[in-house]
Amino acid sequence: MIKYKKYPSEASIYSSKRADITANNFLLGKSTRSLRLLPKRVRFYLQALLEDADPPVSEEFIPMVVDRFDDLMSTSADGKPFIYSNGQSAYLHFNMLSVHSEMDMQAPFRLALGYTQTMMGFLFFHQDPVSIAMIGLGGGSLPKYCHQHLPNSLITVLENNSDVIALRDHFLIPQDDDRLSVQCVDGADFVKRHKEKYDVLIVDGFDRVGQPAQLCSQDFYDNAYQMLDDGGIMVVNLIDIGYVGQVYVDRIRRSFDNAVIVIPVFDSMNQVVFACKGTALQTSNKTLIRRLKEIVGGHTVDLCQVLQSILQQRQLESVMHQRPMRKTAC
Repeated sequence: MIKYKKYPSEASIYSSKRADITANNFLLGKSTRSLRLLPKRVRFYLQALLEDADPPVSEEFIPMVVDRFDDLMSTSADGKPFIYSNGQSAYLHFNMLSVHSEMDMQAPFRLALGYTQTMMGFLFFHQDPVSIAMIGLGGGSLPKYCHQHLPNSLITVLENNSDVIALRDHFLIPQDDDRLSVQCVDGADFVKRHKEKYDVLIVDGFDRVGQPAQLCSQDFYDNAYQMLDDGGIMVVNLIDIGYVGQVYVDRIRRSFDNAVIVIPVFDSMNQVVFACKGTALQTSNKTLIRRLKEIVGGHTVDLCQVLQSILQQRQLESVMHQRPMRKTAC
């Protein structure tokens, strides 16, 4: 899940309950509400649709919102996942204010969002995992990528929303096979009860409100540590929400004995947390740079910027640790 930085343009909406809603419907019919009376985020969204129309339509000539607006908003408010498509990309939404997944329709196995690319940074610390558990299916960007590019990995995806799983074919998520299993279960409960060890745990579970409480509790992170094999790594996608986000990071640090690094995502308000069971995060900069060259040979994801962020964060933490404590008067 990411926070919007830019609203998509001409589009269609699909959900299991409604037919497609195209952008042209927004330019037909009339309503009694002016664009200027709408909530700010919604107004920006509709303005983007008007500006991208062919031919362009000025807001001054379209003072009323269209008759399909209520339909779109009810789709966004009923809590059901739906797909928004602009002909070039397909987006998974629970509401119109955030994107849960994006698929490039011309390259459906490419990682389109920055946070998914950043999460693949676990390859710097665990190059050839045998077992990967993922909490949160979404549009299946990470399961698809790992299934295609990590042929030696067994991938288990844990998704507690059957409506999300029902949309898997729209995002071209492969059917279950001997290497991929998508299960409709609660991820936190799976981590707590499952006895099998995993090399990688990817936590990207969100609902229409945000990250569920059971996926960011101290107990969950403690259980995640126990679930990982020696040398294993947990990767967490967090929305950067100030104090609350720092609380989650502090919990992860306690569970993983501070073997944690947090890096920002270059194209959104997200942060990605890497937490290791062991000393993998102590891998030298020289070795990480060498691994980047190896990754480039077998992967389509560009991890250059991810590695740069990791090295910058290491340097920042080194400076912070060397800074002398300021003396305070008694």
